[in-house]
Amino acid sequence: MAGLTSNTPTPLDLTVHGQSRLLEVSFSDGARFRIPLELMRVYSPSAEVQGHGPGQEVLQTGKRMVELLALDPVGNYAVQPRFSDGHDSGIFTWDYLYFLGSQQDSLWQEYESKLQAGGVSRDAPMPPKGGQGCASH
Repeated sequence: MAGLTSNTPTPLDLTVHGQSRLLEVSFSDGARFRIPLELMRVYSPSAEVQGHGPGQEVLQTGKRMVELLALDPVGNYAVQPRFSDGHDSGIFTWDYLYFLGSQQDSLWQEYESKLQAGGVSRDAPMPPKGGQGCASH
């Protein structure tokens, strides 16, 4: 199975645009998205970003200039990016890449709202990790 569900569009092509910091993905249903690496990084599906349950999300800042060092395949259903800030634990399924691409506008608005509510800027450095974390890290 190429995706997580039988109706998951599968990627036909993945292209990393390093200078513009975009991942271009074209899917089997004809959709084509240019997903900013910053968006991928701040919405990484990893526990480090999403936490282990609702309300445990960690607001990501200072990711505007993040680059992609590698994009490793995970079976036939996902890729695992390695970002220049050291983050490499998120597994991006085809479903999730499609979601990021198709919902970019609303995700950016949600991110900006979270930044404003947290009283931080998009370019603020991440606070140091303070002893809270996953036992699996």
